[in-house]
Amino acid sequence: MPLPSLCGQHVVVIGGASGIGYAVAECALAEGAAVVIGSRQADRVAAAAARLGAGATGAVVDANDEASVETFLAGVGRFDHLVFTAGDWGGPRHAFGSVGTMDFEAAGAAPGVRFWGALKAAKHAQGRIAETGSITLTDGVIAHRPRPGVALATAFAGALEHLVKALAVDLAPLRVNAVCPGLTMTDIAHAMPPEARAAYHERQLIKRGGEPTEVAQAYLYLMKAGFTTGQALVVDGGLLLT
Repeated sequence: MPLPSLCGQHVVVIGGASGIGYAVAECALAEGAAVVIGSRQADRVAAAAARLGAGATGAVVDANDEASVETFLAGVGRFDHLVFTAGDWGGPRHAFGSVGTMDFEAAGAAPGVRFWGALKAAKHAQGRIAETGSITLTDGVIAHRPRPGVALATAFAGALEHLVKALAVDLAPLRVNAVCPGLTMTDIAHAMPPEARAAYHERQLIKRGGEPTEVAQAYLYLMKAGFTTGQALVVDGGLLLT
């Protein structure tokens, strides 16, 4: 049996204009794949596709809008792998804070992209994605490491892991998995106060943040690992062992 490879395959990355998604696109291109990236802002998509170079194209997609997701994937046509790294949990602050002060009406919008957007993408990938292909979603280690003030975000993260298992059963033989990154040195992490970043790193076995290209290797593994489905792969520098 030949060694698994992405060479000649088509990879779609929703959220691929920056951060971990951009690194996944970059690494997939390096393995010989053709890549389509999608994000909400046209200028960022165009700039990212230009930086990625030959083999990469991009288009606008709003993961909150099902019609936009459907249009984006219809424009891609047939492909082999869908990677979903888009997320808004850093934005809606109502997903964080004490339960005692929670605004439940506002909190309902918190999983809009990471959970509902991922489900919309999975829905409209059907019929376009190869049966031997895969869907890889993005979770976070907060699902496994609750802390004060993040009860709602922790619950949403746990829900996404259960969604992965359910989709793996529902969409079989199409494989569905997730990556659970720890603190990864994207623009958001670099914008953190240095003392907060250092405190986070100190809790890990590996005393630094993960580089986006390091975390991207987990996504590449799940795309190529034809006997792996329904799994959440933790890439956290050893945080869960401390």
